[in-house]
Amino acid sequence: MAIRVTIDGRPVDGTLNDSPAARDFAELLPLTLDLEDFHQTERIADLPRRLTTSDAPDPAVPRVGDLAYYAPWGNMALYYRDGDSASADLIVLGHVDERDTERLADAGHITIEAAP
Repeated sequence: MAIRVTIDGRPVDGTLNDSPAARDFAELLPLTLDLEDFHQTERIADLPRRLTTSDAPDPAVPRVGDLAYYAPWGNMALYYRDGDSASADLIVLGHVDERDTERLADAGHITIEAAP
């Protein structure tokens, strides 16, 4: 699914994968969130509800630009640095087409919606 992600007022394209968790996330769209830093690797925000974790894809190491769901906390993460390991608790939902890691690292506000 194609998405439009607006980071601090600047739009960028992205894509959600076809996992059950990503489809469940798509049902929340449009979604506006305030982000905070976590471990100098990702920007995180609480979601309005938990996502399904059934039939989750195999764990993958998150990469710059990945949108992910951390099941134990029920939050979304936007990675601005590559993760260091894969975790069964972390489900990659998709990816944003932004390579400016500084812009991602400084992101304070994000809106995610279906692409027009």
